[in-house]
Amino acid sequence: MAPADNPFQIAQRQLDAAAERLGLDAALHELLRWPLRELHVTLPVKMDDGRTQVFHGFRVQYNDARGPCKGGIRYHPDETIDTVRALAAWMTWKTAVSDIPLGGGKGGVICNPKAMSQGELERLSRAYVRQVGRLLGDDMDVPAPDVYTTPQIMAWMMDEYEFMHGGRHRPGVITGKPIPVGGSLGRADATARGGCCIVREAAAALGIQTEGATVAIQGFGNAGQYAALLAEQLLGCSVLAVSDTSGGIINREGMPAEALVKHKLDTGAVAGFPGSEPISNEALLELPVDVLFPAALENVITGGNAPKIKARISCELANGPQTPEADEILHRNGVFFIPDFLANAGGVVASYFEMVQNLSSYYWSADRANEELDGKMTRAFHEVYECARAEDTHMRMAAYMVAVQRVAEAVQLRGWV
Repeated sequence: MAPADNPFQIAQRQLDAAAERLGLDAALHELLRWPLRELHVTLPVKMDDGRTQVFHGFRVQYNDARGPCKGGIRYHPDETIDTVRALAAWMTWKTAVSDIPLGGGKGGVICNPKAMSQGELERLSRAYVRQVGRLLGDDMDVPAPDVYTTPQIMAWMMDEYEFMHGGRHRPGVITGKPIPVGGSLGRADATARGGCCIVREAAAALGIQTEGATVAIQGFGNAGQYAALLAEQLLGCSVLAVSDTSGGIINREGMPAEALVKHKLDTGAVAGFPGSEPISNEALLELPVDVLFPAALENVITGGNAPKIKARISCELANGPQTPEADEILHRNGVFFIPDFLANAGGVVASYFEMVQNLSSYYWSADRANEELDGKMTRAFHEVYECARAEDTHMRMAAYMVAVQRVAEAVQLRGWV
């Protein structure tokens, strides 16, 4: 992986720039550049055909100065330790910028879940928890779903963890669970809902009318689908273009979000939606829309294509979709981009709410969960926006400054440096 594409090196560079502006002590800066702990695990799993396949996985606990580590577990054939490190770092800043009392962590297993049966996935998930479970706990480290992991997988992991601990019920050790085993109402769409709350506030600050505003979404998984639905329902936007791994589609008159999501779920792809025309992922990013949601994977907006980005607002629902070189170009060109660890923080905020409900054994209504989420996201946006204005910088730098300052303060109060 080239340095320019290495997500952890990108995360370190982003931190370095914020640390310089904050004037952090050299030792404190160095501490924040690295995970506090990481575990590499080897997982033998009995497959359906009787053979044993060996998988490799990771759990990274980046920083827990503000509270237990928090972060998802990804199942992906191209997973790397540096991707997991970067995501754990971004989770640290994400929990801090949204001002919830948690740190940052991340996990991953190198596998192709699309080629595995439910039984194989269950055995893999339980094997993973048997290895990393010694690091987990609602007062230590709390995983959640991420790429290609699901609420069902979280239920298996929680069950395995509880079995390892004498059958004691500890639902708060995992979030993103199914509702019947301690999940939270409002969790499913929280990432996109939080992003839409942020877009609403950003549009108001910039004087952009959201009613009738045009939207393009790159990536049409869970976050992208809910972004389409909620941008239409909550903001009155019109979805012009969407894409997934099979390609993209566009209809300049707009596409009804509910029908679009149904087509994706029924067919497995957005391609072929009635009334649409094909468009490449690259061309979709460059459309002159009011709001762009990058909701796929890392490094899709780079120094190469950033000059062609014409959206007025870019709300990064994916993790790490934009490189530091692209940040400077978009900022210079007047594209108001909302950085990933602020834009998609709704998911971890909702996970925190799930932990609170698990620990109290009192569960909220969906309306309360959504109201609490809106309040948290709105406050986080305005804290970052005011910092950006005061420091005359772009939103990513401002978000880093707010988040890193909070973590640095906790580190210093604990006497670590």
